[in-house]
Order: sequence, then structure tokens, then C-alpha cells
Amino acid sequence: QVQLVESGGGLVQPGGSLRLSCAASGITFSNYAMSWYRQAPGKERELLAVFTAYGSTNYADSVKSRFTISRDNVKNTAYLQMNKLKPEDTAVYYCRAARAIGALRNDYWGQGTQVTVSS
Repeated sequence: QVQLVESGGGLVQPGGSLRLSCAASGITFSNYAMSWYRQAPGKERELLAVFTAYGSTNYADSVKSRFTISRDNVKNTAYLQMNKLKPEDTAVYYCRAARAIGALRNDYWGQGTQVTVSS
């Protein structure tokens, strides 16, 4: 059974930092691209960052230079370091594991973790 479990969310003041973790089980973690998304109330889910299985990363303009995605293929865990947080970063944050091999697609999501940025 595949599980992605996010942790590390919470309440933080503007300008503060949080590190989110996404612990994966039931998959060969190193074969998957790991991504972080967020969804604020009334808004669509937004892709924030991707760390491919090949080692490349990409970021949305809204978080570039403030957020950093990383992964530990031994611990089967992906991370999102979030710095200089703003109230508009308030959302539920989700991790995703995805891979495509030919016509085969595997796509898994975590349950989400709430991040609230407020004074």
C-alpha cells in the first residue's frame, strides 16, 4: 500500500520559516518525481516545486528564491524548506509522487498539511 505522509505544517509569523516533510512508503522512492503543491481556500491547487528522479528541480515563480525542495532517497522523504513566509502562503500543502514509464502512469498524493502564516 502506497502512503505519502506530510508533516511540519503549522502556524508561523510572517517572515518565518517552516520545513515540510513527505515520508513515502510502498514505492521505489528514487524512481519517482516528487512535487509539492498547495491549495488555498477558493483557489486552484498550485504546483510549487518539482524534484525529478534524475536530480533536476524546478520552481513556480511565486516561491522561487524563498522555497527549496530536496529529497533523501535513503530516508524515502521529500522536503520543502519555506523561508520568508508571507500571509498569502497560507494554504494546505500537498506532496505528490509521480512517474511515467511508457504508457504506465503512477500518481500518488499525500493527505496535506496546513500552513498558516499570520501574526
